[in-house]
Amino acid sequence: MTEKYAVVVVGGGAAGLSAALVLGRARHRTLVIDAGEPRNAPAAHMQGYLSRDGMPPAEFLAVGREEIARYGVELVRDRVVRVEKGEDFTVVSAGGRSVRARRLVVATGLKDELPAVPGVAERFGRDVLHCPFCHGWEVRDQPFGVLATSPASVHQALMVSQWSKDVRFFPHTVAEEELSDEDLRRLAAAGVDVVPGEVAELVTEDDRLTGIRLADGTTHPRSVLFTAPRAVPRTGLLERLGAELHETPFGAYPVVDATGLTTVPGVWAAGNAIGFSEQVVHAASGGYRAASAIVGDLLMTDLDTAVRRQGPA
Repeated sequence: MTEKYAVVVVGGGAAGLSAALVLGRARHRTLVIDAGEPRNAPAAHMQGYLSRDGMPPAEFLAVGREEIARYGVELVRDRVVRVEKGEDFTVVSAGGRSVRARRLVVATGLKDELPAVPGVAERFGRDVLHCPFCHGWEVRDQPFGVLATSPASVHQALMVSQWSKDVRFFPHTVAEEELSDEDLRRLAAAGVDVVPGEVAELVTEDDRLTGIRLADGTTHPRSVLFTAPRAVPRTGLLERLGAELHETPFGAYPVVDATGLTTVPGVWAAGNAIGFSEQVVHAASGGYRAASAIVGDLLMTDLDTAVRRQGPA
């Protein structure tokens, strides 16, 4: 017979584990199915999470897995390939396991696609970075470069100028006419130098970034490079369930209410599954909100069912 759970959580990152912790403590049988592809895996540490500042992401997840196990939550390494909606949800994994769930939490996150510049992918999370709030303090006052991926990269250059006064903006393949006069004035006011020309590769020495080489052969000494990856939301599961999505500058994400409830009854989403800018602390909070809403939803559903069965008073 197909095993039945109160809730299946798809994704075992900060959002998924946080939801599972709340659900386990509320005495709901919960299963976490995790493919093991956390977005922040390249990073050596995470920052800005009160009491966990500087903690390696892998250690954070390991502690989370230990915590949910104390409350009987099950976790399996697998990938969900299909979900069918009936009276309950039927969740099928790549490993062939099929389970039923009354409610579903989708915490599948997103994937970062990096610029196709030699050296960027290899150094991402080390001295090629994307978030100054995550890494700015650790690289403060070093020579920064900002590799543009779109005209919106101007905003990133302006932001990182708060952590270093030596910032060079490389428009790369962004044409000069795509930068507004206001963009250029703000960059100048922030002391950010604009370096025209396409970036050919990163220059390294002793496994450290030392410079940015342009297609014309000139090299600009830099020890840190910021760039904005293209966010690819992992929304396939939600789309197949019929969830409504809304377009953002960073991709299409599910329409959710304040608790993470999608437009599909019984399906919640949390973490980077609902937006590009969800940091670890936000994701954990979102998982908590979703789980607490589910606890109340299941309670009221069961009470209403019991009342109907009792019939008129």
